[in-house]
Formats: sequence, structure tokens, C-alpha cells
Amino acid sequence: ESLSEKAHRERQTVSQKLKHYGIYIGSWLLSTSLAVGCGVSIFYLCQYEDKQAVDTETWSLLQEAGTLLVPFVVSLMNMVIPLFFSLFNKFEHFSNQRKQIYAMLFRNVILRMSILSVLCYYWVYMVPQKFTCWEPMVGQAVYRLVIVDFIFLMLGSFFGEFLSNVIGTTLQPRLGVPEFDVARNVLEIIYAQTLAWIGIYFSPLLPVIQILKFFILFYLKKVSLTRNCQPPQRSGRAAQMKTIFIFLLFFPFFVGAVSIVAYTAWSLTPSEQCGPFRGLNSTFSVIGEWIDEVDKIPGSEWVVWIYQNVIRSEIFYFLVTLIILVITYIFWQLTQGRKELIVLLRQQIVNGSEDKSFLLDRLQNLQKSDPKHNKQKKQTTHTKQHSAEHSSGRQSHSNAVVQVLLARQQLEEEERRSASGVAVPSDISTSDAMMQAMLARQKAERQDENFYKIPNEHPQSLDAVALSMAARQRAEEEDEYWSMTDFNQSNPVNRFGMQARERAEGNREDDPNDALSPVSSVMIQVMQARQRAEEEERSQSTHVPGQNPAPSGSSALIQAMLARQQAQNEYDDGY
Repeated sequence: ESLSEKAHRERQTVSQKLKHYGIYIGSWLLSTSLAVGCGVSIFYLCQYEDKQAVDTETWSLLQEAGTLLVPFVVSLMNMVIPLFFSLFNKFEHFSNQRKQIYAMLFRNVILRMSILSVLCYYWVYMVPQKFTCWEPMVGQAVYRLVIVDFIFLMLGSFFGEFLSNVIGTTLQPRLGVPEFDVARNVLEIIYAQTLAWIGIYFSPLLPVIQILKFFILFYLKKVSLTRNCQPPQRSGRAAQMKTIFIFLLFFPFFVGAVSIVAYTAWSLTPSEQCGPFRGLNSTFSVIGEWIDEVDKIPGSEWVVWIYQNVIRSEIFYFLVTLIILVITYIFWQLTQGRKELIVLLRQQIVNGSEDKSFLLDRLQNLQKSDPKHNKQKKQTTHTKQHSAEHSSGRQSHSNAVVQVLLARQQLEEEERRSASGVAVPSDISTSDAMMQAMLARQKAERQDENFYKIPNEHPQSLDAVALSMAARQRAEEEDEYWSMTDFNQSNPVNRFGMQARERAEGNREDDPNDALSPVSSVMIQVMQARQRAEEEERSQSTHVPGQNPAPSGSSALIQAMLARQQAQNEYDDGY
């Protein structure tokens, strides 16, 4: 509510403010004029009733009905004029609901206070001069006003809320369901309670009628609220509205009622023929006569002392007034301290918002200047590039397979040349083919490592590994073929190769720990590595969904490379 008020004030221009102030002044002048006019009309109506009234004990039925004219007109004004005041809201355009409720409240208060002021003046000054038993006449007038006000409140709930609901839901849906006017209903209760306070002196049983009236009115309003009305679209501040209602109940209604009763008890002379105070100069003088009677009773001197030294002492009332002023000052200081605390808390909120905005600016500047942040951006871009190059990785693996096939083809050509009678040393031909296979496989492994950098992908280089293993197996079979073939001893190249092979085999025979040939041992290691790679590939194919499979082919490749390196070292030593 406070934020909306502040925003509305900031958006208004000078011309708009002047226009609104002109509308406010015109509305207040019109509402005040209506309230004063109602009070004046009630005054003349009371004078007319005074002329028609007769100071007799028995009245006719027509005369009794004529006494209901003033209560009827007063209740009708209290019901119709507030509805006319509500039309001002369409022209005033208050910035918030609170100001609108305050304006409605004070206009209705002015209306009811003007009517009650005229009635009290008529009851206190004009009725005692015309009637000998004026207290019962005033009590009957207040009683009739309470009853007629109760009837109008029930009719207002029926016609004002029930019929509005029926019209808004069936005949004119554009109007909608009426809202429950909290301010108007609370003010009606305050007005009814003020009538009870005023009439309690003239009609002692009037509070009983008031209790029954409020009991019935409560359940009637409850049913009307739940079935015919809807809550207000904009809610005001409940705590402040409660304070305003309590203040209005105290002043001017309670203070006005107490003032009327006090003036009647201290100043007016009671009736000589009616009432419990007849024959006295004032109502308050009955206390003095009661104290004189109590003084004659033995043992009641303390009551007389309290009355003489406390009740009738100016110092007592001075002390009571001083205590009340001190308590009021303490509560006022507490209120001022809470207001200062509210100002400090608002300033802390403003400072906190400024600190947050400052820290956000610093954080943005640090993120822009932080190299790690840029590195993270580059890594994100690099990951996207890897996902885009995923298809190209498979093409690189196919290139590696082609290279292995070329090496295998070259190995077969060398085999055909050897079969045609050209003497080629077995170690040299085998090592050349194996070197080419190793180079092709090493290139495939590098591409496979780059391919493994892409997350959530299975290794795709197992086909290239299988082909390189097949090429190596063919080379080893060719080596066995050359070792079992007799070459021309006159060829120095053949003789040198045979001598180198015999020397390598002699060295291997001297080693008791190496019972198998180097080719068979290498084959066993390669086959074990290949079998281990196939098992890991099968375990990868059955991995749990949602988890990233580990690159198991890399360990098998490393073992195969170590086995091949060992075989190459043995061939080099033997050669």
C-alpha cells in the first residue's frame, strides 16, 4: 500500500494534482453541505413535531404514529446519504484504498454527528420546557429511534445486498456481486451504540434492547456477507483501520454521549412529578442526600470521609489527571520511538538493496575479467565442437583400417615374390611388415585416444586392432615359413640371415626360463590381450543405462603394444 501511494505521487504532474485537489475540495463542500442540510431539516422536523405534541397522559393512535416521523426520516437519511457519498469515488480517484475509506468515514461521521447534535439539542433544551415529565419523553424518543434504526438496518441488508446480488448475477452480470462495505457497517454499529449511551440515562432498560438488536444483527450480517457479498478487491491496512474505528468510537461519539449525560445530571432540573430524582435541584445532588443518610448509620464514618476528602477533593482529580497524562506521554514516546525505528529499518532496507546491487555489479565485472570463466567458455565451445566432429572420428578410424589393409597387401606381395624364387631374409621382411602394421596401429591408437575425449561414446577402434592383429599373425606365419625353407647357401644374404637366425635360436635355447619360441610366446600374449579386449567389449555392451562406459580398449591396446615391442626387441637382437 505504501509503495503504491509513493508510485502514484511520483507519476502525477502538477496539472493532475491541481485537478485532483479541485475535485476533492468540491466533493468535501458538497458532502458537508448535505450533512448540514440534513441536520437543519431534522431541526425543523422536530419543531413541527413539538407543535403537534400535547402534554397529556393519553395520546390517540394518530398522535402515537406521528411520533415515528422523526425516527423514520433520520434512519432514511442515514441509509440513503452514505450511498450518495459513495458516488463521489467515481470522480475523486484516490491513490489508495485507505484514503478512500477515510474520506467515506469522516463524511458519514459528519452526517451522523450533525443529526445527533440537532436531536440532543431538541431533547435537552426544548422538551423540558414543553413537557412536565420530560425524561420519559426523551427516553421514548431514543427508544423509537433505536427500533426504527434496527428495522432500516435489516431492510438495508435485504435491499442493499440481497437485491444487488440478484441483479448482479441474473439481470445485469456487468455489475457483479456487491462488495461488503466494512467502513459503513462498522459506522452503523458505532451510531447504534451511541444511541444506547445517550438513552441509558433516560431509559435504563435500553441496553437490554440494544443487546438483542446486536445479537440478531450479527447473524443477519453474517448470512448476508457469506451469501450476497464478496470481499473488497483492494484491502486497506487492518491495524490502522482498527485504530481509526476505536478513535471514532471514543471521539466524538462516546465523548459526546458522556457530555450530554453529564450536562443533564449536573445542570438540568429533574421533573417534579416523574422519575426517581423528582423534587431535587439536580440529579447529582442525590449523592449528597445519600451520604447524609449513610452518616447516620454507626460504623460508616469511613465512607463519609472518602466522600468528603477524596470524591469532592480537587487534589484527587488533579492527581488522577496527572497520572493519565503521564501514561499518555509514555505511550506517545513509545509511538515516536517505533516511528523512528521504522525509519531506521526502511533506511537499512534501502542500504541493503544498494549493497546487493553493488555486489552484483562487482560480480559481473569479475566474471568478465576472470580467465577461468573464459576458459570454461572455451571448454564448453570445445565440447560442442567435439560433439560436432563425432561423425568425422569414425571416418578417421576407417582411414586407419585402410592403412592396415595396405600394409597387409604389401606383406602378401613380399610373400609372392619369395615364392617365385627371390631370396628375401625372413627377419627383414617380417620386421618391415610388422613396422608398417605398428605404425598403422599407433596412428589408429592416437585417433582412438582423441575419439575417447568425446563423452558418453563407445570405443570404435577395435576393428582396426583386430585387422592389425591379423596382419601380424600373417607376418608370424610367414616367419615360420622362411624358417622351415632351405635357401641357396651360395647367396651371402641368405647365408647371413640363416646364421643370424641360428644365433638367435641358440641364445633362446640357452635360456632355461624361455621354453617356448619367441613367436609362440608373443602370439600367446597377443591372443591374451585380444581376448581381454573382447571381454571388456562385451562388458561394455551390457553396461547399466545412464552411466558413461569406461574406455576399456585403451588398456588392451597398451598390453598389445608392449607385447609387440617385446617381440620387436627379440627380432632385433636375433638379427
